[in-house]
Amino acid sequence: MITLWTRISNWASDLLSRAQGGGSMQAASEMGLPVNLGSYDYAKGTKGQGKIQNIDPTLVWVVVTLLMWGMIMVYSASIAMPDNPKFARYAQTHFLFRHVIAIVIGFGVALLAFQVPLEIWEKNARPLFIFSLVLLAAVLIPYVGKDVNGARRWISLGVMNFQPSEFAKLAVIIYASDYMVRKMEVKERFFRAVLPMGAAVGLAGIFLLAEPDMGAFLVIAIIAMGILFLGGVNARMFFLILAILVFAFAMIIAASPWRRDRIFAYLDPWDPTHALGKGYQLSHSLIAIGRGEIFGVGLGGSVEKLHWLPEAHTDFLLAVIGEEFGLVGVLAVIGMFLWLSRRIMVIGRQALALDRTFAGLVAQGVGIWIGFQSFINMGVNLGALPTKGLTLPLMSYGGSAILMNMVAIAIVLRIDSENKQMMRGGRS
Repeated sequence: MITLWTRISNWASDLLSRAQGGGSMQAASEMGLPVNLGSYDYAKGTKGQGKIQNIDPTLVWVVVTLLMWGMIMVYSASIAMPDNPKFARYAQTHFLFRHVIAIVIGFGVALLAFQVPLEIWEKNARPLFIFSLVLLAAVLIPYVGKDVNGARRWISLGVMNFQPSEFAKLAVIIYASDYMVRKMEVKERFFRAVLPMGAAVGLAGIFLLAEPDMGAFLVIAIIAMGILFLGGVNARMFFLILAILVFAFAMIIAASPWRRDRIFAYLDPWDPTHALGKGYQLSHSLIAIGRGEIFGVGLGGSVEKLHWLPEAHTDFLLAVIGEEFGLVGVLAVIGMFLWLSRRIMVIGRQALALDRTFAGLVAQGVGIWIGFQSFINMGVNLGALPTKGLTLPLMSYGGSAILMNMVAIAIVLRIDSENKQMMRGGRS
């Protein structure tokens, strides 16, 4: 009790001295008021490590819920895989075990990422982006990149296969955020502000399309475009970028017969020419969701996962959730991702209000990544969008995706922690 009284007295004395010394704004921040301290340099000067008490508990629990539910569904969706001759040597827990390893590794790396101040990420933005390009190029080299089903997207690390495109998504967020801070003076000029960023994303796109991985390229392009817009690029230039992006993807699809077939299959997946071809996954995804009705057939009761629906534990995990948990389960997943994306964007907006431009753009970039990729995956599973190989963040099977998702969330938590420290006058 004496110690508590002493701390309260010291706090009151410190607050009074600040008010008398003209530091009313900082004093207000110590009382927890979300005031604008007016200096990005002040934020960078906050050297205190992220503290556990500064972590948003609701955000953490939503992420943990998605991870745990995803782990259960990966096991449920992959339990019949050993019945397939291709996976006959695998145990029923093979995919679950590898998924758990990815979560454990991701948790450890995320803890390390949380300890890194945002100014360190900012200083190393360009080296990180260059390193991501090197990895994207390396995956195309024979005996370095691993070929799976005709796509060369992975580098084998023994305990897990690492997908450089997942690292590239985070690297683009950090690089684009740093780029907008550096180009703030010329952000209204297309050739000096937008074109160099477009060239950098285009270079990454060349490597991704060579894998091929158009889905990752789409996500990276949307992330970069979103950060440019949030960073202050005017609406006229934004719509010009959007038109260029739409035209580029239209040309990519037009030049690729198998991508065109996917579009036609999406328009009518039940057509006999599509149902057993490019529309096979979509038609069986819709069957799975239809079987689930309102409350689902129960955990483990899915029929479509029994070798009818390909990639049930990765790209089409939501279809299995829909079959086993019904409309209620699908709405629960959508609600959690909607809340998560919105909360991350709010953290970014709070950082921007504190004149922490880089941190704010990074957080909002992560929000765009999680929100857009989950939207695409859900749209594909529900038949609202053409089939595209994108996993459901934090839930689908995929070691490098889980790892990079957790690192991105850790960086957002670090931003939130630094925001709270700054609103308390920079005290940890």
